[in-house]
Amino acid sequence: MTYPSETYERELQLFQMYMKDREYAKDTQAAYLHDLKHFLINIDGKKITDVTNIDIMNHLTLVRETGAGARYRNRCQSAIRLFYKVMIKFNAASANPAMDIEKAKVDKNRKPAFLEKQYLDSCMGLIEGKYRVRDVSIVALMAYAGLRVSEIVKLNTIDISGNTLSVRGKGDKWRHIPLPPELLELLQHYLTDERLEPRNKKDEHAFFISQFGRRISKRMVQTVTEATFDALKEQFPHLKGMPLSSHKLRHSFATDLLRSGVDLRAVQELLGHEDISTTQIYTHVLDETKQRAMSSVRPSIPSFAASEL
Repeated sequence: MTYPSETYERELQLFQMYMKDREYAKDTQAAYLHDLKHFLINIDGKKITDVTNIDIMNHLTLVRETGAGARYRNRCQSAIRLFYKVMIKFNAASANPAMDIEKAKVDKNRKPAFLEKQYLDSCMGLIEGKYRVRDVSIVALMAYAGLRVSEIVKLNTIDISGNTLSVRGKGDKWRHIPLPPELLELLQHYLTDERLEPRNKKDEHAFFISQFGRRISKRMVQTVTEATFDALKEQFPHLKGMPLSSHKLRHSFATDLLRSGVDLRAVQELLGHEDISTTQIYTHVLDETKQRAMSSVRPSIPSFAASEL
């Protein structure tokens, strides 16, 4: 097997340099680099100028055959397409073989899984262990403020001012979330009494600190939520078949807001969605609201004899 870092070292350097210069989010850079390396391994030493759209389609088919969904497949395609755009820019290629390949269809009408508020509330009481206050704070920020895992990791102690939490989201775009008093009190208690002392100067402002004295990792955040969901399913066995992940807490937050009558634009701002169409996937809950509203309607319609119809 050919290792891309050896065969395509210059191309990879150009690709990384371009993404950094264009200020792609660090998570995006890492994801695209991962996807591209996987592709370069599959073409096994072939010159990038000899790659055809058939080679790329073959790779994307292999990606799907491993069980990956349409969204991940499309991300791989985007990484390859960007790679060739960069190669053309730096005169390392003359054409983009990924340009005319169609994206896989994504089910945009799929209803996001979410937890009813009673189960969200139950989660808070099921978290145990030596770092309970920290872990409750992590889960609460996702469940009651809609933060992503990556946003939890990037939080700094200076990001709280008054009752407002400043969150650095996708593309390093900031949004400002007014915190409910209960959540604010929890976070202040964690910062004042429970936060560990960072061991490295680079982590001195990190909001959440691991037991090793470093900024908490994505994997640790996911481990905390996975343990919480395991405990929840033990207490409520009927939830065992429900696919739950850290992101489902964010889904649940958005769903609860819309059920409470919060304006869709406000939900968009709180979630940090650039496009409101992304927020609209949560409007499935409004179907329930419409159903309840229509059940209260009592039309006054005259009766008609069968012969009149």
